[in-house]
Amino acid sequence: MASVEAPTLASETIAHIGSFPVRNTLIMAWIAVAVLVIVALLTRATKYKEVPGRFQGFMEMIVEGFFNFWDSVVGDKKQTRAFFPLVTTIFIFLATANWMGIFPGVGSITIPEELHGEIINVPIFRSMNADVNMTLAVALISVISTQVFGIAALGILPYAGKFFVPPWKDPVGTFIGILELIAEFAKIISFSFRLFGNIFAGEVLLVVISFLMPYVAPIPFLGLEIFVGFIQALVFSMLTLVFLKMAVTAHGGHDEHEEGHGHHGQLAHETAHA
Repeated sequence: MASVEAPTLASETIAHIGSFPVRNTLIMAWIAVAVLVIVALLTRATKYKEVPGRFQGFMEMIVEGFFNFWDSVVGDKKQTRAFFPLVTTIFIFLATANWMGIFPGVGSITIPEELHGEIINVPIFRSMNADVNMTLAVALISVISTQVFGIAALGILPYAGKFFVPPWKDPVGTFIGILELIAEFAKIISFSFRLFGNIFAGEVLLVVISFLMPYVAPIPFLGLEIFVGFIQALVFSMLTLVFLKMAVTAHGGHDEHEEGHGHHGQLAHETAHA
């Protein structure tokens, strides 16, 4: 009986463009981008008629649904409009890439390559988020955007005051500020490896199940991967939204647009559940 070949932790190089290596996960990322660009162009081609057709109506339903969902967390429509493009793009991109990872041919269409004197089969297509470089890139976009929104809303010095507190004024605040600064860097690691770990584990599971019981047995697990792909995209985008909200909120728990403690309590509740 042939042995099963589990996916490698590192993505594989398929070709080179000059000195630039084209990896199988990068190919899937390009395909996901192409699919979303085509959908965007088709949506724009509707010219946003006052009486929408089925396709335009479907897209408007999706956009409105996302906006209302994010606004239920943020509690401020002005802030929701500011966060909406980034958070929704992250969700749609990650969910599309995750779901494309279980398409027929992904991981099974291979080309022979020589490695350490041996010929191995390298998949041409591989789930984008099974490469930690991809998840790290999206994590950096999320965390850096959080800092940019925070500085834009509060100003450089007030925002920096969340992390750098003079010890002669507030020793406890200094310690908390250092912890918060460390937490900002920890977000990058958490974002990257949570998404990568779940998608890579799904790849390994499908390979093992397909090897032990091919054809029928993998079907329920494909459904599970669809659900996991959706949940991981939702968790990533939801946490990004919560961190954005926290970044634009002054250190005392309020910003100039909020009154009372209602939205802050709701945000803490959402963060705990995420």
